[in-house]
Amino acid sequence: MIKLATRRFIALLVAGMVTCSQADAATIKLSIDNALKMAHERNTPLKAARARIEQADARIEQSRQAWLPKVSLSETIVHSNDPGASLVYKLQQETARYDLSTMDMGDFAVDKLNHPSAITDFQTTIQVQQPIWNKDARIGRSLATSARKAQGFMVDRAVESIDLNVRKAFYGLLLAKKNLLDLEQSIRLMQGYSAEASRGYAAGIMTRSDKLSTEVRLAEMRDQKLQIQDGISNAEDALRMMLALSDDDVIEPVGDLVIESKGPAPAIGSGTKERSDLKALRAVEEVTGLQHDMASAQYLPRVNGFAQQNWHDNSFLGTEGSSWTIGLNVQWNIFDGMATKGKVQEAKAQVLEARYNYQAAREQGELEFDMSRRALLTSRERIAVAGKSLDAAKVSLDFIGEQFRTGMAMTFELLMREGAWTWAKMRLNQARYDYCIARSEMEYYTGH
Repeated sequence: MIKLATRRFIALLVAGMVTCSQADAATIKLSIDNALKMAHERNTPLKAARARIEQADARIEQSRQAWLPKVSLSETIVHSNDPGASLVYKLQQETARYDLSTMDMGDFAVDKLNHPSAITDFQTTIQVQQPIWNKDARIGRSLATSARKAQGFMVDRAVESIDLNVRKAFYGLLLAKKNLLDLEQSIRLMQGYSAEASRGYAAGIMTRSDKLSTEVRLAEMRDQKLQIQDGISNAEDALRMMLALSDDDVIEPVGDLVIESKGPAPAIGSGTKERSDLKALRAVEEVTGLQHDMASAQYLPRVNGFAQQNWHDNSFLGTEGSSWTIGLNVQWNIFDGMATKGKVQEAKAQVLEARYNYQAAREQGELEFDMSRRALLTSRERIAVAGKSLDAAKVSLDFIGEQFRTGMAMTFELLMREGAWTWAKMRLNQARYDYCIARSEMEYYTGH
């Protein structure tokens, strides 16, 4: 009785754990449009790319310092018995004593000048610095704006890349599930023929080799099924990662490998100009040109104005002694050991590098576009060929199957026809998948 109660308790515990596991797992019915929308909202690399946009916006905000003033407030506390400093602080605090009527030299007596008492000075300062003409800083504003534009195009391309990867994973999941359904259909059919072979062997009208041949074929199909199921798991894992889903979420794809009625446009290699990555490279070339101008501007002088209001007192934030100063600062870097010249040369080389990178990327884009277009056209033709092949293989299998049941066809003939039929189904699925991928890649390589 104790052992029976223990077994019941364990069974209830295991059942509860299974129930909780099933409750935690969520089945998500996902169409390709929903998958793309979810990726745009949840994908972690896209969030990182958008954060770089915010950084670029912040750099544009920083570039406003080229014409906006800088205002600072400071408080400096000094305690000293230095003769010169002591007299200056008293003058600034307006506390220096001198009585001309009584000829009292006060703080200007020689002994007090040479041996003053220690004095404490609290200096409160408000300073305003105003850029007047700094060409390199003004160019920096345009540079930051161009860099923001380039980063925006890069984010657009990141979205397009994520879309392509999501489509590949989604269509791959659809392909694996269609292959699994078709293979299970073939397994059920082959199980029927295997059962007939077993009955024929038991009745003595079939050899043991014929019976084993059908069993070997079933074993091969079960092995293929395990590989397809592994492919389904891999595709689901890829989708879960890109959509930022939990490992417990089960994805159920909704839709099919859709084939469009009309083919691609006849133009070849002409649709890559609108690609976001090429626009980004063009913007980078613009950025490097501004960097060259910015480096060249360091040969020119910089002019800045400043104004300062000071208060000196013997207490914190006191306003007893007040003074102001205004001025203009002109700074011209006459010679800096060839550093500026080197920067200009480096910036010029960066302009050339950016230009060549754009040209190379555009040539590569034209090649990728042409390849994807050819793949799309080829996959459409393969779909038509595979469809006819599947119809023929089914007719042939049905005929040989009837012959096999009546003992008029050999086992190897049945296995050949069944293998051709199963392969034709897989080949048609693969052609439809390749069409969807080629179509997605062509859209990706054209930037549409």
